[in-house]
Amino acid sequence: MLVPSESLWKIFLLLKFKSFEKKVMLIIGIAGGSGSGKTTVVNKIVDALPKNAVAVIPQDAYYYDNGHLTQEEKLQINFDHPNSIEWNLLNNHLDKLKKGETISMPIYNYVTCARAEETISVEPKKVIIVEGILILNNPELRKRLNIKLFVSTENDDRLIRIIRRDIIERGRSYKDVLEHYETYVKPMHQQFIEPSKRHANVIIPEGGKNQVAIDMVVSRIKMNLNI
Repeated sequence: MLVPSESLWKIFLLLKFKSFEKKVMLIIGIAGGSGSGKTTVVNKIVDALPKNAVAVIPQDAYYYDNGHLTQEEKLQINFDHPNSIEWNLLNNHLDKLKKGETISMPIYNYVTCARAEETISVEPKKVIIVEGILILNNPELRKRLNIKLFVSTENDDRLIRIIRRDIIERGRSYKDVLEHYETYVKPMHQQFIEPSKRHANVIIPEGGKNQVAIDMVVSRIKMNLNI
């Protein structure tokens, strides 16, 4: 995929964001396929903005608690389907943050497939970033997003990252990773995630490698919030 030149990105972002009014808080959604580099994009945006100006809300924290299932049943959980996420709680938490209230964000463990008894206290910030593979798929969540980004990365690059991540962080074998990818990740990406990019204001090719796009987004955020 060709990456637009810096001048074209400036024009594109101005056109896409021109209708946004000055706001006290910006809620930004960053979506993209599993292994697309969303976390890298999030981290680069956070690092480029003033300290303590950003709170990050990962979609993964809102997976339903499945700790009661057997190990065999846990291996069959489809984490890439919209029904695996408690959207009502996520949207409710965003509404509270927008009202200036602190929330108690769940902690989800992929190994146990359960939520921890502890939670993370998240305070309202000028910028709230909601990050996850399915966040542009939920209509109610999209209504709450001021800026919608989609990170687009080639499928083979995503698969390599998925294999590394699932073996190291989620305790899966190489065979389990490939079976899970073929059974759940690939078909769900085609059915739900890839089509959701039509809702994005900006598509960022090659994720964290596309510094031009990230710089343009950061510039627009700073302009919008006067920071």
